[in-house]
Amino acid sequence: MNGETLAMSTTTVSDRELYIVNDALDVLLATHDPKTVDDVTFRGARYDAGLAWVHFPKGFGGLGLRPDLNRRIEERVRAAGAKAQDPASFFMALAGPTIVTHGSDEVKNRFLRPMFTGEEKWCQLFSEPGAGSDFAGLGTRAVRDGDEWIINGQKVWNTLAHLADWGMLVARTDPEAPKHKGMTYFALDMRAEGVEVRPLRQITGEAEFNEVYMTDTRVPDAYRVGEVGEGWRAALTTLMNERTAIGGGGGGNAKRRGPIDEAIKIWKNRPADLRDKAHKDTLMKLFCTSEALRLTNMRAAQAAKAGNPGPEGSIAKLMLADFNKKVTEFSIELMGPEGLIDYDFTFRRPDSLSVDGSEGGVRHAFLRVRANSIEGGTSEIMRNILGEQVLGLPGEPRVDKELPWSKVPRS
Repeated sequence: MNGETLAMSTTTVSDRELYIVNDALDVLLATHDPKTVDDVTFRGARYDAGLAWVHFPKGFGGLGLRPDLNRRIEERVRAAGAKAQDPASFFMALAGPTIVTHGSDEVKNRFLRPMFTGEEKWCQLFSEPGAGSDFAGLGTRAVRDGDEWIINGQKVWNTLAHLADWGMLVARTDPEAPKHKGMTYFALDMRAEGVEVRPLRQITGEAEFNEVYMTDTRVPDAYRVGEVGEGWRAALTTLMNERTAIGGGGGGNAKRRGPIDEAIKIWKNRPADLRDKAHKDTLMKLFCTSEALRLTNMRAAQAAKAGNPGPEGSIAKLMLADFNKKVTEFSIELMGPEGLIDYDFTFRRPDSLSVDGSEGGVRHAFLRVRANSIEGGTSEIMRNILGEQVLGLPGEPRVDKELPWSKVPRS
């Protein structure tokens, strides 16, 4: 056994995976300099090299390696001059894992690459006026017509749907099956005939959220994600990734910690005679919470063993919702009457997403974070998930779980 063979035999799997990633990055950056090629071309080459989602299978943007290597890849390409991901592409983190987990090879080939390059943007079409927290109670219908499905129904609270090319749609395909069994997951062309997107104006003055109507809209069966009637399973993959993506932003990173940085800035700018001990004590408690959330997310990312997270992602999501409200309320309190002025409530359609609202300043953040306890699952639902799936507590009685959806009482 020569020295090189001996070295490889004693090298850990993790080290070998890191060598594979570094070698692939060396080739990518040598052939596609992100400072000289356009972003779409670079991201396409990155996908083809398996460096888009490194934990995905080969041929679908990955190399079948550990998901925590994605962070290292992102750090290196950014250092080489690559642009950051467009904030409007947030739903890539939801649709990508869902499609690679449940979609056919044809669906993966059709959607994953243009999703990663940013050529096609996505939105989420889950909630309905009568099916929000009880997602499995949705009533949007999909009726089979040969190789197509005819969709009729309404979705609501659809973030950035006005910018999306495709929507993650879950519809009722069998009303006689129990409500969790009769749903199917589709990729919906947001510009298809019969799709109408209407703005929902928020307290911030923005219309980041939308309601979407589908009237006799046709979706090819080829755009179905997963088996017929298995939409609940596919939707859970989306929801778990959504909660992790939202919660994972809590606390920011070492350079940008989100809303707590704004609170510290406001505190430092206060006259010395107004820096009372009570407010200082509150600020320090908030800072400690922010750091605990940031470090918890770091540990969770490092400990990840599979591409799709479990219910533990609901912990960070629940903490984030409560923390963002407290820290922005504290910032407005520090500002006093000044916090009530100089905010533009003009109606506008945003072209990006800021979950903690910090990109629009503290006044905007104070208003925007009201949504944190609703989006991605209400805080009440998060507590149920944590109680049942993490702590092992008995679930709430569900008398309609085995009933056909058509027989479930609705108000």
